[in-house]
Amino acid sequence: MNELEQLIQQYYELGIDRQLDYDKFYLYSIITHSTAIEGSTITELENQIMFDNGIAIKGKSLIEQNMNLDLKNAYERVLVFAHDHCDVTMERLKELSALTMKNTGVEYHTTLGDFSSAHGDLRLVNVSAGAGGKSYMAFNKVPQKLKEFCDNLNRFRREAKGYDLVNLYNLSFDAHFHLVTIHPWADGNGRMARLLMNWLQFEYGLIPSRILAADKEDYIKALVATREEDNLQIFRDFMHTTFIVHLKREIELYKESVGVSDSGTVSSKLKTNERIISYLASHPRASARELSQKIGITVKGIEKQLASLKAAGRILRIGPAKGGYWQVD
Repeated sequence: MNELEQLIQQYYELGIDRQLDYDKFYLYSIITHSTAIEGSTITELENQIMFDNGIAIKGKSLIEQNMNLDLKNAYERVLVFAHDHCDVTMERLKELSALTMKNTGVEYHTTLGDFSSAHGDLRLVNVSAGAGGKSYMAFNKVPQKLKEFCDNLNRFRREAKGYDLVNLYNLSFDAHFHLVTIHPWADGNGRMARLLMNWLQFEYGLIPSRILAADKEDYIKALVATREEDNLQIFRDFMHTTFIVHLKREIELYKESVGVSDSGTVSSKLKTNERIISYLASHPRASARELSQKIGITVKGIEKQLASLKAAGRILRIGPAKGGYWQVD
């Protein structure tokens, strides 16, 4: 058993996937980090408030908020496709692109006609990979190349029943790379490539992988190097390595939040967490100092506990540090 398989086994044994609203919060995290790669500064907690309560986030641009709301709608659609084991087709990809870019897409006017990224239209212009970057394939080759990609991917999907865990992940990572390399749209290709990757992972019951904003530089370098050297293993290795790092961190955070030691025993921290939750349920506006006095640990210790409980999705801060309150889930 390799390191990835061992971590996934530990993840499930700890029951991380059985937390309250785990699927919802994990999906919110995927959306937050995918849009962060594109420049969004909205946090996971802010997205939770916006998604669950329909509250606009102060200090955040309308573009950022629409980017996150649109991607949420696209992910909700892709969950249906994954559940129903739908084929990956050009029309479905265009539908997902239209959802992803619905409120942030742009209409283009070219000598060959008009098209809109808000409608999921394939590009009618040539594009390059940033300033001074190499050009992606000519726009007139995109429709045929995208169809071939879908046909090949569906063939691999039908064969995937015999794949082991590592190869299932490789299938999703390869699809990610190939779609972003085809670059079918004028906008939103990165979000769509990550969306497709997660679609396949949802379909096969895998823990979905995320690319954090902190990984952005290495992520782009891996894509470029894979393309220039025509070696898929470069991108696969990057994705496996970062996924392992993220899983380790998530396991550590979970252990801290519920007070499980490396030996698997439950420490007194669990009692502390439960005491905090119990107090907040009846005193939602309690400050860290008040909690410190009631629970009997330092303010710094309380703040660490609150951060762990938020990360585990057990409490949610509504409003600012001063004047806001805690919501216990």
